[in-house]
Amino acid sequence: MTTATTGIVDGVRVPDTKLAREIQEFIRDTETELLFNHSSRVYYFAALAGNQRGLHYDAELLYAGTMFHDLGLMPDYSSPNDRFEVDGANAAAKFLRERGVSEQDVYNVWSGIALHTTPDIPKYMHPIVALVTAGVEMDVLGLTHHLYPDEVREAVVSLYPRDANFKEDIIQAFYDGIHKRPDTTFGNVKADVLADKDPKFTRGNFCSVIRNSAWR
Repeated sequence: MTTATTGIVDGVRVPDTKLAREIQEFIRDTETELLFNHSSRVYYFAALAGNQRGLHYDAELLYAGTMFHDLGLMPDYSSPNDRFEVDGANAAAKFLRERGVSEQDVYNVWSGIALHTTPDIPKYMHPIVALVTAGVEMDVLGLTHHLYPDEVREAVVSLYPRDANFKEDIIQAFYDGIHKRPDTTFGNVKADVLADKDPKFTRGNFCSVIRNSAWR
């Protein structure tokens, strides 16, 4: 199934390319260990999902999308007004363009990161977009837990540990990365994070926006 030396899980491994090594080094040096391990597991679960679904995907681009997907939570890559997903997508796009990746490929990676917390839509899009979300939904939400045999899940976790406190730790990491820009959670799932952690948080309300608009 896997070995510590090869890092292969059910035929999936981190691409052995210069770009993938640069991505891994950059994310390892930039993110917390929690987010690095999470993003690495997301790659494996995403690639395994792609194989299960018979999707054709570029492993390097999928690695870029999964590894950068939470970078916008880090202070050095966080903007005051954009969603953290967009910040991570913008950072990935810059990184890939600097290395000569085509604009179409950059766009697919950007879209996969920007949309990874938007339910239901990504699965109808390009495989990179669909699979970044699939990997996140597996590692954070466990929505497809039953589709991965025990030995596969355990092999991935043996490579990139998911400790007993991960559920609370990842919620806290989300909060730490977004609480200074609460307006960016309007209409997305991260509003649940602020509501969970901050009793004073008031959600934006779609109906209130309509009723209070400048239209008579």
